[in-house]
Amino acid sequence: MATPIPVQILDGGMGTTLEDMHDITFSFETPLWSSHLLVSGEEDKLSSCHEAFKQAGANIISTATYQISINGFAATKVPKSGALDVQREGIEKEDIPRFLSRAVVLAANAAGTEGKVALSLGPYGATMIPSTEYSGRYDPEHQHVQALEKWHKERLDLFRDVNPKQVNYIAFETVPRLDEIVAIRNLLSVDNIPTSLRGRPVWISSPYPNDDGKLPDGSTVEEVVKAVLTHREGLETPWGIGINCTKVEKLDSLVKRYEDAIQTCIKNGERMAWPSLVLYPDGTKGEVYNTATKTWELSPGHKQTEAPWETALANVVEAARQRGNWKSIVVGGCCKASPEHIRRLRRTLQDYGHMSTSPAA
Repeated sequence: MATPIPVQILDGGMGTTLEDMHDITFSFETPLWSSHLLVSGEEDKLSSCHEAFKQAGANIISTATYQISINGFAATKVPKSGALDVQREGIEKEDIPRFLSRAVVLAANAAGTEGKVALSLGPYGATMIPSTEYSGRYDPEHQHVQALEKWHKERLDLFRDVNPKQVNYIAFETVPRLDEIVAIRNLLSVDNIPTSLRGRPVWISSPYPNDDGKLPDGSTVEEVVKAVLTHREGLETPWGIGINCTKVEKLDSLVKRYEDAIQTCIKNGERMAWPSLVLYPDGTKGEVYNTATKTWELSPGHKQTEAPWETALANVVEAARQRGNWKSIVVGGCCKASPEHIRRLRRTLQDYGHMSTSPAA
């Protein structure tokens, strides 16, 4: 009998949970989104949010660093009661690493000795105002691989002071463009990764907000699979490939397309091996985030799935496990996925009886 594919539970949407459950309001004046709480003196709310996901059953806790950037810190106003104890217009580059180290500490404290921490890194588009990770429309200065590679390298370097014992995964999330995936792959070498993060398993996940089964930039699943997983000499191959910030009802067909693409590549002799699968769809009931109005709106003509979110997601996971291809599976939630979503997801997975939710390498 084949060894069961292990499953880990990821947490949910931090930014939306802070808004919905912790009375936090984000706007164009808080370009760091959840990371803003690191500088505003509200770390306790971040800790509470992390802890709620841990108590709900998450094995992996994500850091509050998804939207951080040098420009975002420079545009952040710091109140006198904040972490710097002085009112300032912007945070300089040399001051950033200590905030990021603190973000890792808070996630690690919540994860505890049994859990793990994923360093959350959004795409360049997540740092634009308004954000463009759902459209992939970047400014003229970031329209090619070299510029995106430079930007991601500068941001990675900001994590040089984090405690290496407190980071278990590096998650490049919601990457909407093929050239940005290539840029990230170009960085996965010893020379480019800060010493504090070297050797950590990496996953790259992408959104599928449209109904054509393609990335926002028009790239196909097959192109994504090749860009993420094809072996490249001198570069680390990501540990996992994933789908996030996507409606749950799209996952089943997308996962099958990922599997078909990997099987085809291997059959054709490409240097590729089965990775882990990472799935964390939005916890919405069909609503889509409007970056201009900062509100969640129901798409015209959208038909909701009949099954509850956790059931639909657990069914996708179980079907993938039964097909037996993936090395392991990480599953959780993205925007609007609350601790209660994660609690119900874990319970549903466990209801299968034979499904293990023990940690995987």
